Amino acid sequence: MLDILVGGFYGDEGKGKIASYLGINDSPNYAVRTGSINAGHTVVFNNKTWKIRILPSAFVNKSTKLVLAPGALTSLEQLFNEIKSTDSDNRVIIDSHVGIITDKEIKDERNDENLMKMVGSTGQGVGYAEARRILRILKLAKDYKELENYIANVPDMLIDELQKDSRILIEGTQGTFLSLYHGEYPYVTSRNSTASGVLSEIGIGPKYVNNIIVVFKSFVTRVGNGYLENELNEEDAKKLGLTEIATVTGRKRRVAPFNVKLAKESIRLNSATQIAITKLDTLFKDSYKVRNYSNLPLEAKKWIEDLEEELKVPITIIGTGEDSMDTIDLRKEKIGEE
Repeated sequence: MLDILVGGFYGDEGKGKIASYLGINDSPNYAVRTGSINAGHTVVFNNKTWKIRILPSAFVNKSTKLVLAPGALTSLEQLFNEIKSTDSDNRVIIDSHVGIITDKEIKDERNDENLMKMVGSTGQGVGYAEARRILRILKLAKDYKELENYIANVPDMLIDELQKDSRILIEGTQGTFLSLYHGEYPYVTSRNSTASGVLSEIGIGPKYVNNIIVVFKSFVTRVGNGYLENELNEEDAKKLGLTEIATVTGRKRRVAPFNVKLAKESIRLNSATQIAITKLDTLFKDSYKVRNYSNLPLEAKKWIEDLEEELKVPITIIGTGEDSMDTIDLRKEKIGEE
């Protein structure tokens, strides 16, 4: 079985929280990460917090192997720091074609006024590394001796495992509307962040996919420049308790109410089969840490049910707190899957 998790808006939807929950609850044999170190995920489990950028958030399940797909990019420093902090050295697998970001890419990107000021880049060297990959001058994982014990042919391995009925969770990066092709260019990232883009970075065809879960937060946030419909000013966002700080950059996230029109477009672009909603407790305070749907306040239930009716895709997973297990899982009731 293969499930794909993708962000539905502009990133920051809480994919890390949902991925960590699925890692614990579903016990995937493999969790696969695409993307790069310009996207941060916060994982909270058993009173411990991790802020990671490149390893899959399902690392919290000690039996799950952690895979970096060919299209991923990382720096050696970030990779080894995360391997250490997650105590996962013996279960990390890296494709030989993973791109390696060096100080040169980071320096060049931070000196690029267009990217840093106009686009609002995170300055992690990812865009420059992608450009050098296209120019065939970027060094890859296979070029680094310190990575040789982690190297595998990831597409072959995963396809073989799927044919053995292994369970695989794919964790996409950023959000649909930061896609290089489907976002508001030039205020976009350096890759296609939709479900189809994720598959292409891994090397797995669509026939293997069972579920495409699009993650939406209960409100919309965006870091960097670009249009944000119905954007709230900082004072109003603070009054509503919607102020957030970005994991990677430390910048305040720009905020807007949930956007149904944008969500519908995201569902179409990703061929979503399920929806996960995070931070329901931010809109409905009495939802905090509720783990059973029947215990949600009536207004929260109505919001979920009205939204599901509008979007025409089942809302199967609901986040109600920061811990991975602060989650309501309705997959069994709605689609017959646990």
